[in-house]
Amino acid sequence: MKARKFVSMLAAGAAVLSVSVGAMLPTAASAQIGGVVFDPRNYAQNILTAARTLEQINNQIRQLQNQATSLVNEARNLQSLPLTVLEPLQAQIRQTQALLGEAQRVAYDVRQIEREFQNNYRAGAMTGPQRMLVQGAEARWQNSVGAFEDALRVQAGVVGNIDGTRGAIDSLVGSSQSATGALQAAQAGNQLLAVQAQQLADLTATVTSLARAQSLDAAAQAAAKAQAREQLRRFLGDRRPYVPGNARLFGN
Repeated sequence: MKARKFVSMLAAGAAVLSVSVGAMLPTAASAQIGGVVFDPRNYAQNILTAARTLEQINNQIRQLQNQATSLVNEARNLQSLPLTVLEPLQAQIRQTQALLGEAQRVAYDVRQIEREFQNNYRAGAMTGPQRMLVQGAEARWQNSVGAFEDALRVQAGVVGNIDGTRGAIDSLVGSSQSATGALQAAQAGNQLLAVQAQQLADLTATVTSLARAQSLDAAAQAAAKAQAREQLRRFLGDRRPYVPGNARLFGN
């Protein structure tokens, strides 16, 4: 501001000087003072040139200041977020996967499921001897109980992850609110999306484990009905069914 004011004063002074000298010496282009030739027009022109040069320097200084400010802002935008919750989230997902991998008996494997249903759930399993029927019923009961136990374990693991998820959300929200640049804000948003993905993974595991238990229990009930019909058929055998008739009492 001081430099700008100084330039304006120089320009105004040069203009006034030029007009004044021109009015005082209308016919002379120069004057001799003390043996030195003084040209007022040339002097005024030199002052204007110096003022313009100073203004250009001030403009260059302002450009450099703007560039420095832009570089500082770019540096802030490129500054990375110091907080990361990726490893804790991955640890929680690995824990949930481990619980799913510890599924008892009929696990999450297509070939194993087909083999188990072929041996204990389908109609062919109801045509064997009585001992095989009892063993099949026992196996189905154990499958159902084990599946419900697995579902409860997965649910307990998911509930245990809630505290860690809540802490991660609190930290990320605080970091996003105090972010100094666009990169930090974007990284905080990406990590919040990672938290949501972890929650969806826990929800998927919970629903899957519960659906597995319910499916095995429903299959066991269907097999129990088929086995009951087979056992009733064997009990009745080929004997003639009971036909009611007239009964005589006391020799009548």
